[in-house]
Amino acid sequence: MKKILLLEDDIILQEIIEEFLTEKGYDVECFYDGEQALDAATARSFDMLLLDVNVPEVNGFELLEYLREIRNHTPAIFITSLNDLKNLRKGFELGAEDYLKKPFDLDELAIRIAHHLRGAGRSTYRIGAMEFLPERHLLCTSEGETIPLKQKESKILAYLLSREGRVVSSDELIENLWDNEQPPTYATIRTYIKNLRKALGHAVIENIKGEGYRIAEAE
Repeated sequence: MKKILLLEDDIILQEIIEEFLTEKGYDVECFYDGEQALDAATARSFDMLLLDVNVPEVNGFELLEYLREIRNHTPAIFITSLNDLKNLRKGFELGAEDYLKKPFDLDELAIRIAHHLRGAGRSTYRIGAMEFLPERHLLCTSEGETIPLKQKESKILAYLLSREGRVVSSDELIENLWDNEQPPTYATIRTYIKNLRKALGHAVIENIKGEGYRIAEAE
């Protein structure tokens, strides 16, 4: 189930959008102010961000700007009454995938969400001299050799890369990558990381004692 963060300070509209998207099969987490939404977006993984702009505390533009600065590339759609060209341009310059002006048709919102979710996620990553193909669970060396990864190893690596520069705890990995499966032990997570470090070189994934793991080198 795809997880959507909804930031909207109009409670009635928030409830309407939440109910509609829930019926479409999405897991929607709602926020009234930008500070709470930012805390959630940096602590948990979402598949899509729906952001109003004029909200209390941290506005939608500021929220997305910060997320992009810390290399959080979760797809984002602005849903806002700001309909002038200046704000439209600003939304895209900050890294939004789309900009939907209020009032809008809920079916149009659903179409745009589905479209951007289909295109979300990178197909390849460059890690030093290696190329990572997450959909195929493969590492490719500059000499043309391929190193197969277990599916969970591949998902862990992709998750860390999407949050490059940020420390990711074992608990965060378990919460976001295991869904309804039996959660692994911390020892299992350490084994996955050990295997990845062996394949990539130990310097690529940093082990931050007592905190978690962080990608040190990626493009």
